[in-house]
Amino acid sequence: RSYRDLPLRWAELGTVYRYEKSGVLHGLLRVRGFTQDDAHIFCTPEQIEDEILEVLRFSLAIWKALGFEDVKAYLATMPASGAVGTPERWEQATASLRRAIEREGLSFAIDEGGGAFYGPKIDLKVKDALGREWQMTTIQFDFNMSERFDMTYVGPDNRPARPYMVHRALLGSLERFFGVLTEHYGGAFPAWMAPVQAVAIPVAPAFLGYGEEVVRALAARGVRAHLDRGDERMNAKIRNAQNQKVPFMLVLGEKEQAARAVSIRERGGTQRNLVPLEEFLAWIESEVRPPTLA
Repeated sequence: RSYRDLPLRWAELGTVYRYEKSGVLHGLLRVRGFTQDDAHIFCTPEQIEDEILEVLRFSLAIWKALGFEDVKAYLATMPASGAVGTPERWEQATASLRRAIEREGLSFAIDEGGGAFYGPKIDLKVKDALGREWQMTTIQFDFNMSERFDMTYVGPDNRPARPYMVHRALLGSLERFFGVLTEHYGGAFPAWMAPVQAVAIPVAPAFLGYGEEVVRALAARGVRAHLDRGDERMNAKIRNAQNQKVPFMLVLGEKEQAARAVSIRERGGTQRNLVPLEEFLAWIESEVRPPTLA
């Protein structure tokens, strides 16, 4: 590889196993087998700070989009013994991590000596709705692998040089992430994230056909919708949808069918009656649109 080929960025979903003691297993939050959204970046010393900053900004954009506003960074430095790599590399890498955090104006603490033997790292921890702190994102230097595998690239001087290598996991353990996310929202996910975004509730079997039409129209707009075909009374169907924390419940009866409209009950309690179907479709399409990563 030439320095012109760098940086190289490769990502994967990797399965990891740890034999955690039974007493510390905790739902999805601590398990024995989990999946990491891992990636590795290979770059030159000149590129390292921009690469770190890009990963950090990517991570913060994700947590903001997911609704986590309280994010704190922990900068883990060189351990007292057993570290690999030269002191100069440790110093440059740690300084790059610190500058990236400072450039983002992120609150951080020093985890003195908390780095792995193969490099310093940034851990991002988020607080959930209960104020509990969870470690999620990790941006980790690795001086070991590039040496063990004798990785080199050809520099501008036509001489071999050792690349810098960075591990990064944006969400960390996917299982823990989904556990934290579910508890953070208490299951009442934002509309864009909800597994079922709208449920159509016919007040009687005679209106099932109109319900099917409404659900097809929602699906055509990319809305995850469900038709409640059960034989329970309308109030019971609404209660079931509320218990499942569906963002939008659409009551369909004789008036709605005749007017080609829907009566909307939102999860928060807001109600609107006889909203024209096309008007509703345009409105809900914007309501369920995912946020952009800015």
